[in-house]
Amino acid sequence: MLWEKGDCLARVIVPIIPILTGLLDFLNISNVGDALRRGFDVKWKVGIEECDECKSTDGVCGYDLLNQTTTCYCQGQSSGSKSCPHLSGSSSRVNFRNLKFLLAFSFALIFTIIFIIIVVVSICKKFPRKVSENDQHVEAFIRNQELLATKRYTYSDVKNMTKAFADKVGQGGCGAVYQGQLADGRLVAVKVLNESKENAEEFVNEVASISRTSHVNVVSLLGFCYQRKKRALIYEFMSNGSLDKFIYSKGTSDRLEWKTLHEIATGIARGLEYLHRGCSKRILHFDIKPQNILLDENFCPKISDFGLAKLCKREDSAVSMLGARGTVGYIAPEVFCRNFGKVSYKSDVYSYGMMIFEMVGIKKDTDVGMSHTTSDVYFPNSIYKRLEVGEELRLDGVIKEEDEEISRKMILVSLWCIQTNPSDRPSMSEVVEMLEGSLQSLQLPPMPFLSSPPRSPGVRYSTSSSTSTS
Repeated sequence: MLWEKGDCLARVIVPIIPILTGLLDFLNISNVGDALRRGFDVKWKVGIEECDECKSTDGVCGYDLLNQTTTCYCQGQSSGSKSCPHLSGSSSRVNFRNLKFLLAFSFALIFTIIFIIIVVVSICKKFPRKVSENDQHVEAFIRNQELLATKRYTYSDVKNMTKAFADKVGQGGCGAVYQGQLADGRLVAVKVLNESKENAEEFVNEVASISRTSHVNVVSLLGFCYQRKKRALIYEFMSNGSLDKFIYSKGTSDRLEWKTLHEIATGIARGLEYLHRGCSKRILHFDIKPQNILLDENFCPKISDFGLAKLCKREDSAVSMLGARGTVGYIAPEVFCRNFGKVSYKSDVYSYGMMIFEMVGIKKDTDVGMSHTTSDVYFPNSIYKRLEVGEELRLDGVIKEEDEEISRKMILVSLWCIQTNPSDRPSMSEVVEMLEGSLQSLQLPPMPFLSSPPRSPGVRYSTSSSTSTS
């Protein structure tokens, strides 16, 4: 008979003699055929251990009639032995043990790696990377400020809002300014500070000063970024840029009307009055100049760039500084030489007066008929003499009587502001009153007596020891 298991086919011979012993009484052929068709049991004796060994090697245990012995059928053929070749039980068990060992080793290795990562992260959190003393100072300042209205951004946020610094709108001594946009759609001006220790100190001054302010004539700080050497300040965007664009331009299209110039001068004065008297702490700007006055779409002026600012108590009549700070050409005499008096808010008044001269266009030597070779002569003296004798100033754009009155008023105010003795200068509240009052109420101030320092509006300086905040 044939015996089949899967693809394995084997022939098993069963002797007829055991079958016929039960059919001795039925010797005819038809009876034998009926008996075979009805089926019968076939039994043979095989050793249990021998079959176990065969089965452990994926074989089928059987009986070889010719050899009268137990055999193992393996994949379609008889092996002639008690097990299938190349798949002995010991080899299979060894391979299984190797697999279990490999899996156990893999799990142990993964667990060890995860454990090491957890330990390293824990150690890093417990012992943070060493930061400079300067960075520690800035971070401590930020924590102490509790700037609820000023949001802190990451450097990635700054890159996203400026589209990777694609639109540069300005360049200053401290860094470049880029146009950006916040998530809510508001346009912003992003000043990215240069990577230097001095700029870290200016960053502290800027945030400490401007975060305390809220005035229509002071630019709003909307956020900041501080990631070690990556520092940026985010301001409201001023569509008309800085005032110097309209002062130094030679084209008539950018020339502002005298009424607009007067409104700008009054707005700046109100902003400085607020900084000196309207905040919980008095803020001295120390860098008033046209480049730091921004104009919105309606030409409303806003004071910006508080990098050199200093905070002091409102009742303090003077502040201590170990070195000069400001931009050459706008610095008050007492700031670089203490013999002229004490440094105070009157130093900002002086810078404001020099800026007014820029606005009316008479700080240019050619406008007052002065030779370029006489830059060491203090130019307000020439203006003062013209006013004293009532001589025409020959200012550009003065075509109406109203314009003449505005220009003379602004010049008289600036002359009062640049008095050599700080006590002779008016406060900013008095400046506002003079600008809004009549020309007839203004008196000619005493003549200043100084030689002007070389002009370089783009250069400013400060000492690191003098830029700390109170």
